[in-house]
Amino acid sequence: MERLDRVLSGQNIATRSESKKLALKGKLMVNGKITKRSDIRVDPENDEIFVDGVRLVYKKHLYIMMNKPAGIISASRDKNEQTVIDLLPKEMRRDGMFPAGRLDKDTTGLILLTDDGELSHRMLSPKKHVYKLYSVECDKKLTGDDVRLFAEGITSGEIVFLSAALKITGDNTALVEICEGKFHQIKKMFHAIGAEVTSLCRLRIGGVYLDKELKPGQWRELTQEEINLITDSTIKDL
Repeated sequence: MERLDRVLSGQNIATRSESKKLALKGKLMVNGKITKRSDIRVDPENDEIFVDGVRLVYKKHLYIMMNKPAGIISASRDKNEQTVIDLLPKEMRRDGMFPAGRLDKDTTGLILLTDDGELSHRMLSPKKHVYKLYSVECDKKLTGDDVRLFAEGITSGEIVFLSAALKITGDNTALVEICEGKFHQIKKMFHAIGAEVTSLCRLRIGGVYLDKELKPGQWRELTQEEINLITDSTIKDL
């Protein structure tokens, strides 16, 4: 059970002070009865709650797929840079919303924005082996030797990267599939084989692919099926 004003605040419907005013005006209704108090306890998942005549569709967590554009940082907030959260409309910016599985500033593609820390942990933990698929362009002609090196696992300085799948799609383009998420991982892996990444885009996390209808900067909520698939460790393309 939660306080009604806390529920409305958490769903970005009204602040606590606004909830109090709505209650005093008789605009809050719980299970068919008007309440003049905004601090009553409710069960948001089972109680029928109406705010000014509109039924509350309660969502414990939000799961948002975004096609991240270049030049935007993967952070919840920043004093100097525009973040992926800034690209969301105000009503979708919940407290605790964060990008799960960050992308570099110049990297584009699929990023998950959520306030569900548990799901994020399952998605990102190396032990879970949730695969991510990337499209890569580099400044070197790729060969079968590079495919072999990726498959064997690459060492960059003191960092050892697990075996990864590299599929050459053009002279200097490829698809890469990894189950880790180390800092600048793909760029460091390519650097270790004598190449520099010039373009990088994430296409898939787990069993969820970037929606081709989403233009850079656009977003949509995940379906329930996609929420279930985002941590699926059985799906591989390469």
